[in-house]
Amino acid sequence: MPALLGPVSRCGFSAALLVLWTVFAGFSRAGAEHAATATLPAAFSDLLPHFQVEPEDEYIVKNKPVTLTCRSTPATQIYFKCNGEWVHQDDHLIERTVDPATALPIMQVTIDITRQQVEKIFGLDQYWCQCVAWSTTGTQKSQKAYIRIAYLRKNFEEEPQGKEVALDQEVLLRCHPPEGVPQPEVEWQRNEDILNPESDPNFFVTADHNLIIRKARMADTGNYTCVAKNIVARRKSTSAAVLVYVDGGWSEWSKWSACGADCSMWRTRECTQPSPGTGGKDCQGLDLQSLNCTSEQCPQTVSGAEDVALYVGVVAVALCLTLLLIVVVLVYRRKKEGLDADVADSSILTTGFQPMGIKPSKPGVWAPRPRSHASCQNSHLLTIQPDLTTTTTSYQGTLRSRHDTTGKFSMTNGTLLDPLPNGSHTLHNGKLNPDPPEFVSRLSTQSYFKTLPRDVANASYGTFNFLGGRLTIPNTGISLLIPPEAIPRGKIYEIYLTVQRKEDLRLPLAGCQTLLGPVVSCGPPGVVLSRPVILSMDHCSDGCLDNWALRLKKQNYEGVWEDVLLMGEELVSEPYYCQLEAETCRLFSEQLGTFALVGESLHMGAAKRLRLVLFSDAYCSTLEYNIRVYCMDDTQEVFKEVMQMERQLGGRLIDEPHILLFKDSYHNLRLSIHDMPQAHWRSKLLAGYQEIPFYHIWNGSQRYLHCTFTLERLSLSTCELTCQLCVWQVEGEGQSFSLDFNIAKDTRAIDAEFMLMDSSASALAGPSAFQIPYLIRQKICSSLDAPCPNGADWRMLAQRLKLERHMSFFASKASPTSVILDLWEAQHFHSGNINQLAAVMADIGKQEAMIFLVSDGEC
Repeated sequence: MPALLGPVSRCGFSAALLVLWTVFAGFSRAGAEHAATATLPAAFSDLLPHFQVEPEDEYIVKNKPVTLTCRSTPATQIYFKCNGEWVHQDDHLIERTVDPATALPIMQVTIDITRQQVEKIFGLDQYWCQCVAWSTTGTQKSQKAYIRIAYLRKNFEEEPQGKEVALDQEVLLRCHPPEGVPQPEVEWQRNEDILNPESDPNFFVTADHNLIIRKARMADTGNYTCVAKNIVARRKSTSAAVLVYVDGGWSEWSKWSACGADCSMWRTRECTQPSPGTGGKDCQGLDLQSLNCTSEQCPQTVSGAEDVALYVGVVAVALCLTLLLIVVVLVYRRKKEGLDADVADSSILTTGFQPMGIKPSKPGVWAPRPRSHASCQNSHLLTIQPDLTTTTTSYQGTLRSRHDTTGKFSMTNGTLLDPLPNGSHTLHNGKLNPDPPEFVSRLSTQSYFKTLPRDVANASYGTFNFLGGRLTIPNTGISLLIPPEAIPRGKIYEIYLTVQRKEDLRLPLAGCQTLLGPVVSCGPPGVVLSRPVILSMDHCSDGCLDNWALRLKKQNYEGVWEDVLLMGEELVSEPYYCQLEAETCRLFSEQLGTFALVGESLHMGAAKRLRLVLFSDAYCSTLEYNIRVYCMDDTQEVFKEVMQMERQLGGRLIDEPHILLFKDSYHNLRLSIHDMPQAHWRSKLLAGYQEIPFYHIWNGSQRYLHCTFTLERLSLSTCELTCQLCVWQVEGEGQSFSLDFNIAKDTRAIDAEFMLMDSSASALAGPSAFQIPYLIRQKICSSLDAPCPNGADWRMLAQRLKLERHMSFFASKASPTSVILDLWEAQHFHSGNINQLAAVMADIGKQEAMIFLVSDGEC
């Protein structure tokens, strides 16, 4: 015993306790061969342990454990330590032998490492083990062996694309293999045959796995496939068809022919050296060439008087036709110019407006201007007010107060301005009825009118003019703001806003791409807008642009999805611009259409927000009781749809939703239930947990991913259920629900609390759609648009509203202030406090901040 404890004391008190525990454990076992300790002969007591075998790095493939081996001589004991923790003695397998050459004792120890052990170490990228050997002289540590879980993703980050190339042209086929551990090897195949660049130097594989064909040969035509493989799996890319074609070459020119009667001679050549093949182009240039003969070679002919008369007649007819064409064009253009003004005025009449009589009045009150003054600046609108004695002004429909959201749009004639009891006047606006028959019949004759979706769930539509408005799909976080002057004056558009079903659109996603929000359509496409509208929709990314490459995709008229914007690299000259907030994406768009936000993770730190929601049966009359756990993208639109579906199923919400950050890794999502009272309940799940595959969640196109836990109560009288439900991503974050409720009680109040019912109208037209009155808005713009030497202009307004990242975008617009106010309106429709905006104006130091004291009657 002293010989054993002596050297151990050098390793500290904790190591000595470990040795004591080892010795006594060894005595308690049936045979001494199972102990990890031994006593060295006195002749070798002064030797340090020497490792003959050290543990090596290993990969865990699927669920097969790996074995680590450590062999040392001389050694009294050997133990493994993994991630700083000692491995239990019972997990060691020990073998003892003697070196025949030196007579030194040899001790070999092995342990098994399972996938579950590695996965339990949350937050560590690498799991390591090393062994420690003791002798009577001291200790030695082996090298660290790293154990990693091997995997190979299915999707290639970049796949080769088919090409058509000319003979002898260089060909580049790109390939970025799927992410994997260990790093996958890449080989190329042509028509399923492996290419060997060493035997055929015409092929070259670059360090980043791309294939180069130095000079394309006819034999190189075929289907090329990139193959990635590691110890886990072997993946093939889609095949890329390479077609090598031959453009035709010209043969030599033939000899010139003899001079003919027309005083010319000819020569020819043919496209035969080589002939075009495999889709190659025909020869370029002429295959027939003529040349006038010299006077000596040309047969002598005399032109008669008849030939001269023919030539003169042809020239005269050509001159007459040219003059006639010029006259027709001039007359047409003059008539068109004279009709332009009338056409413009008639467009007003056909869209429901009549000419408006006006007269000058006190400045500061807005009123429409006649068409003859359309070229005046907008600031002039603030210097006139309507002639209230004139009765010719009319608008086909009643506009209601901004605070009255219950009325319907009437098709009877009504005045635009109604008198107030004190003699002043106010402008009335409100929601427009989307289906007035006379109005629609008039619009159907216009060239811009499109057929709108009718009676579609999750859709809204309304009728708008130059005053603008707003469309909202309640409880989805989706809205469309149509700023004032976005619709040209004299035009009325019926605009719709709807959510598309993701599974019907077949949005192409590749590699690490994922859909981060709803697919939204607004239209009709092709309408002319004078300034951008703002489309707001939820997203479920972690909001860190360093983790993502975020792209806005738009579906064109052929149904093909195109990238129209890369977040962070927007160009102010383009018709699209995005503001990304913590949970919302706001798109400035000068065109209507179908849009989707797609993210591509730049590394494994990128994460999506998942909303975890629990439902159960509202009433239970049997022994079985179901709990459904939904794992959905954290967007209001998906949550609303799940709530509607569960209400149809008779389900009830049994706990508040939790948010989980789901990282871009190969790890699945696991769900398990624990701590049920065994005397009253049992789970019918055979396995310890359920799993949702990683790609089912990451893709984002599957809307209702959920797991059902079927529980069984042992008696019908049991109504209390207490348990712990855990949801976590392997090697990632987790959330737990502590459930304690009575299955016989109804908890519908929780539904209303978390549904956050939106009672606002789905369509608002005119000033009722905006927080800032139109007159005040005009004053703010005229005050802040002009540059100020001390910076107290629109730039300071953007800084105060924390929008300085978009300075270049605002500066590119004719009225930067109006675009900033549009964004403020889109952000603060439900919770906007106009007094806060007034305080910002006061901070800027403008006297115009007092305009917020204007009464509603004056607006």
